Amino acid sequence: MADPKGFLNTRQRELPARRPVPIRLMDWKEVYEAGDRETLVRQAGRCMDCGIPFCHQGCPLGNLIPEWNDLTWRGDDKDAIDRLHATNNFPEFTGRLCPAPCESSCVLSINQPAVTIKQVEVSIIDKAFDEGWVTPLIPERLSGKTVAVVGSGPAGLAAAQQLTRAGHTVAVYERDEKIGGLLRYGIPDFKMEKIHIDRRLEQMEAEGTRFRPGINIGTDITWEDLRKRYDAVVIATGAMVPRDLPIPGRDLNGVHFAMDYLAQSNRAVDGQDVPNQIHAQGKHVVILGGGDTGADCIGTAHRHQAASVTNLAIGKQPPTERPDSQPWPTFPNLFEVASAHEEGGTREYLVSTVEFLGDKDGNVRAVRVAETEFVDGARVPKAGTEREIPADLVLLALGFTGPEGDIANSELSVSLNQRGNINRDDHYATAEPGVFVAGDAGRGQSLIVWAIAEGRAAAAAVDRYLEGETLLPAPVAPTDRGFAV
Repeated sequence: MADPKGFLNTRQRELPARRPVPIRLMDWKEVYEAGDRETLVRQAGRCMDCGIPFCHQGCPLGNLIPEWNDLTWRGDDKDAIDRLHATNNFPEFTGRLCPAPCESSCVLSINQPAVTIKQVEVSIIDKAFDEGWVTPLIPERLSGKTVAVVGSGPAGLAAAQQLTRAGHTVAVYERDEKIGGLLRYGIPDFKMEKIHIDRRLEQMEAEGTRFRPGINIGTDITWEDLRKRYDAVVIATGAMVPRDLPIPGRDLNGVHFAMDYLAQSNRAVDGQDVPNQIHAQGKHVVILGGGDTGADCIGTAHRHQAASVTNLAIGKQPPTERPDSQPWPTFPNLFEVASAHEEGGTREYLVSTVEFLGDKDGNVRAVRVAETEFVDGARVPKAGTEREIPADLVLLALGFTGPEGDIANSELSVSLNQRGNINRDDHYATAEPGVFVAGDAGRGQSLIVWAIAEGRAAAAAVDRYLEGETLLPAPVAPTDRGFAV
C-alpha cells in the first residue's frame, strides 16, 4: 500500500485546475493545467490497504492500480511506468479519455471521494515520455507470420503492438490519411492533443509495426485479397455508423451527424485544408444527445465562436449522487459537468425533437421540440408542449449502431448479429478461419479501456492461432460485460 495513514490524513480529492474558460476558448490545447508533484504524491498516498482492490474489477485491463499508486507515492516513477505498461499499452490515452470505472469501484469511495486513479495514471506516463523511459520493445525473433490489422483506433493499435512484440510482421490499415482512427479525428484536441498519438506511433514503428494509411479495405483492397495476403486478419474498424433521426426536415441544409462535424474540425486544427467545412461561427447550434460526443460538440462550437449552444437530451437528467439502483462498486450513470459544459451553453433534459424547420432556401432555421413523457415505458412527445428553438446548425450525437463497411457482403464467412456487430466466438474469431474481431466492431460502441483490453486479448488469440500457443496476456473475453477475468 501507499501511505498507511494517507486516506485518513488527506480526505480531500484534488485534481489539477482547468485553465480559465476565456483563455482556453482561444485555443485547442488541453484544458488542464500542469499539476504539482506534491499534490500528486499526496493523492497517490490516499490509496488504502483495502484487502480486495475493487478498482481491479472496474478496470477491464486489470490495471495494477494499488501497485503503481504505491510506487508513485514512494517516488519510484520508473518502476511505476513498468507496472502500468504491464497491463495497458496506452495509458496516455486512457488517462485522458477513460471515464474511470476504476474510481467508481474504489473502496475508499464508499464513504470518501475516490482516489484520483486517472490523474496518477496520466502523470506516470507523461513523466515517462518526458524522461525518455518509453522505448521500443523489439522482438527477439521474427515468426515469419504476417498479420493485417484493419483500423487504427485503440483496439487496432493495441492488437498491432502486442502482435509485433510477439514477433509477427504486422501492417495496420487505416482509411483516413493519418493513423489514429477515432483518437485522432473523433476526439478534440482540448481533450487530447495529438502529440500523444504521434509519439506512441514512433515507438510502434521502431518496434516494427508497419502503417498503411489512406487505404480503405473493401474498396482499395478487397477483403478477400487481404485475407489471401496475410496469415491472419484482425478487424478493428470500430462501430461508426451513426444513429439517425428520421423526422420531418432531416434533409435540410445544416443538419449533420456530430462525427462529421468533429472530424472536419480536427482536420482543420491539424492544419489540413477542409473545403466547405461545417463551422459554427456566429450560428445558433443545437446538439441532440447528452453523451460524450455531444459534449465534444459543445466545446468545439464554443471555440468556433457560436452565437449560442443548446444541448438537448430526450431522457431525464441523471442524479448527482449514486442511486440505490446502481450500488457500489458498479459504474453509475451520474450528472457530469465536463470541461465543455463549464464553457457555456444550455443543457435541457426531457426534450423530444419533433421536426426540423427550414427557410425558403432549404436551410434549417429552428428545431421544434416537445416535453418528453413516458407511455408504457416508451419516450414520446407530450401533446400541447411544442415550442421552437432557433437553430442554424443541428448536430446529431445520438450514438452509433454498428461497424461501417461491406465485410458482411464479402465472400468471407463474416456475418453481423442482431445488434449490427460482427459475429465472433469466445476467442474473438469469426466463422472465417484466420479472421478475428476486436473492439467496438464486435462489442458495439463502448469505452476506450474496453477497446484496448479487447485488442490485447484478440492479439493473444491470433498468436495462439498462428503459433499453437501464446504468452501474450488475454485480459477479457468477448462475453464480458463489466468484469475483468
